[in-house]
Amino acid sequence: MRNPIGKKVVDIKPSGIRKFFDIVLETEGAISLGVGEPDFDTPWHIRDEGIYSLEKGRTFYTSNSGLKELRTEISNYIQRTQGVSYDPIKEVFVTVGGSEAIDLALRAMVDEGDEVLIPQPSYVSYEPCAILADAVPVIIELKEENQFRLTAQEVLDKVTDKTKILVLPFPNNPTGAIMEKEDLEAIAKVVIEKDLYVISDEIYGELTYSGKHVSIVSLPGMKERTILINGFSKAYAMTGWRLGYACGPQVIMEQMVKIHQFAIMCAPTTSQYAAVEALRNGDDDVLMMKEQYNHRRRFLLSEFERIGLPCFEPYGAFYVFPCIKKFGMTSDEFCTRLLKEEKLAVVPGTAFGDCGEGYIRVSYAYSLENLKAAMERLERFISKL
Repeated sequence: MRNPIGKKVVDIKPSGIRKFFDIVLETEGAISLGVGEPDFDTPWHIRDEGIYSLEKGRTFYTSNSGLKELRTEISNYIQRTQGVSYDPIKEVFVTVGGSEAIDLALRAMVDEGDEVLIPQPSYVSYEPCAILADAVPVIIELKEENQFRLTAQEVLDKVTDKTKILVLPFPNNPTGAIMEKEDLEAIAKVVIEKDLYVISDEIYGELTYSGKHVSIVSLPGMKERTILINGFSKAYAMTGWRLGYACGPQVIMEQMVKIHQFAIMCAPTTSQYAAVEALRNGDDDVLMMKEQYNHRRRFLLSEFERIGLPCFEPYGAFYVFPCIKKFGMTSDEFCTRLLKEEKLAVVPGTAFGDCGEGYIRVSYAYSLENLKAAMERLERFISKL
């Protein structure tokens, strides 16, 4: 028989996050700080709206682009948070999580051989999605001395005549790094000069701990060059509801929806009704969870300093990215031994790109009680090295 599997897929490495998550499930007594999933329940009033939609028999397909009511609320939300106006019918599109939006944007925008700039360390989906779209991923290695922020010069150094898209993954998973307005202004200047497009993944935008999150779409000349991607998983603790969205120029949205029509049809209807409630009445919930995350963030940074684990201070998302280079092990070796010897799971930095070597990702989307127990195990492990 001929080989049934396409080479392009075989050559893509499985997610390094899931590798450790699967091991944890088989390890009795393990504590996992590995998965980026809020430990909060979805706020009750949001769940209640989902339940009510089922009780009312709202189990039909929505339009391919999503409920008009939800797209209107998304447009209103971006207007009040970023001062940018999107037409809810032509420029807003509801997806099955932010991950689908990333995939669709790349497939809709690139031709074979187009180059996509991907800063790393970053979320695991960008590079494989670019490859599956027949683009050429070009990696920009972010540096700790820059607080893992992307600089305009780093973009310029990688741009060629084949470059079409810059992925902007901030606030960043796994580092927790953010981009401030002046950082984005320098990037926007390069994007416009080099005639590029931006896919701005802002799934952690609401979880910013130093001032207000600024989107690149709010800068002059960038709305028409940017696909803004966000969702409900992180800010509203709605991971299992699988709901995200993309906003951008109509000409791009139309092509993304076309792919979505044939692959998905529409995002889950129950989730869409719940998301309307989240956007209308969920601000206090986001603020409460953000305050809790910030408390956990400061606790971990204090603990790392106490036990002698170097870590720059992140100001976004719910991850810290401490450096383990001084222990003379690879990130994978460190994480494997930590799990085996102390039953504590964190993720190797290399799961987010080769330049993550020498770092580990620790999620603080877990209770303070779990974090305290985890730090005891981490300190005990480090003391033996």
